[in-house]
Amino acid sequence: MATPTAEASKRLHRRVLLGVSGGIAAYKSATLVRELVKAGCEVQVVMTPAAHDFVTPLTLATLSKRPVLTDLFVRDGSGRWNDHVHLARWADVLVIAPATANTLAHMAQGLCDNLLMACILSATCPVLVAPAMDLEMWKQPANTRNLDLLKERGVHTVGPSSGELASGLVGEGRMSEPAEIVSALHDLLMGASRLNGRRILISAGPTQEAIDPVRYITNRSTGKMGFALAEEAALRGAVVELVAGPVSLQVDRPGITRTDVVSAAEMASACKTLAPDQDIVIMTAAVADHRPRHAAPEKIKKGQGLPQLELEPTEDILATLSTTRPAGQMVVGFALESEKALEHGRAKLERKKLDLLVLNSIADEGAGFGHDTNKVTFLRPDKDPEELPLMSKAAVARAILDRIEELL
Repeated sequence: MATPTAEASKRLHRRVLLGVSGGIAAYKSATLVRELVKAGCEVQVVMTPAAHDFVTPLTLATLSKRPVLTDLFVRDGSGRWNDHVHLARWADVLVIAPATANTLAHMAQGLCDNLLMACILSATCPVLVAPAMDLEMWKQPANTRNLDLLKERGVHTVGPSSGELASGLVGEGRMSEPAEIVSALHDLLMGASRLNGRRILISAGPTQEAIDPVRYITNRSTGKMGFALAEEAALRGAVVELVAGPVSLQVDRPGITRTDVVSAAEMASACKTLAPDQDIVIMTAAVADHRPRHAAPEKIKKGQGLPQLELEPTEDILATLSTTRPAGQMVVGFALESEKALEHGRAKLERKKLDLLVLNSIADEGAGFGHDTNKVTFLRPDKDPEELPLMSKAAVARAILDRIEELL
């Protein structure tokens, strides 16, 4: 399996709320936005009124591809407002760069006199500040106490660094460079995930096999497990290709490219096209095993009598991908059983030469199709089965990816 490049290993598929406060270091915020977008982030900039004196909203809006926000209320007579609670909930992380002495003091005291402070007070996500001010301001005991108080409350910091300051002095107080801030953000959110920068193909949902233009054969899969895996993989920095059968689910996480298909043949075509370029293939889709040999071109009428459906097997996509995989690629399969689950699961693991098989049974209450929970057992070659308790599908997704990271 290929090792991610240095650039790929810094992927950050996160929604970043970037607060820009009024200091000379605000000129660096344009480069910071570019670095965040380059890393795979969606960026929403919120500026304090004072920040407008140092960098224009137009510059940051152009780079982030989103309107820059400053005021709580849209002053066009419409009565619209910028919902700070919604903004804070949208964000995966809140970054304040530069964080001036004034902004740090506001944060420490819980003051709320602008949109940025309202967002900060509403945030439940991680908060990272990049302090920037002159040497004497940085050393001032009141500022030091404010920063210590914020750290005690869980606020993360990056910098400042030492160097030439706007005053002409040389010393500590320079805002960290944008690349350093992105790196610190990566370490904060990603840690040492082995999936960062990896390319992962995930299939999800059912397929529909046409009987006529109106009717089809399908199953009860909702796609929830596959979508939970795609979301979690992207959060760990993976570049995800999601091939989805006909489901009602939506995904808007940066780092996920979605391809919608309907039939087993369409899913096979999409997966075979994408798979050769992937590091990992995870097939969660419940692909129909059979389809009508001949689909009627027009709706079958009642008066025509009971139709006789002749079925033929669909392609075994998982077996095809496993036997044609490039060197080093990992392939993970799923199996849903109703009886003799371990026996059938172990046979599937060996027959299809999988690295990992995720087994679940419809006999377990709360598991299988249609639920927000699942109960799975991990099967690996030359290892004893590992059974997990009933968990949310998001938690199961985390467990699956943890095991994949172990295998890497």
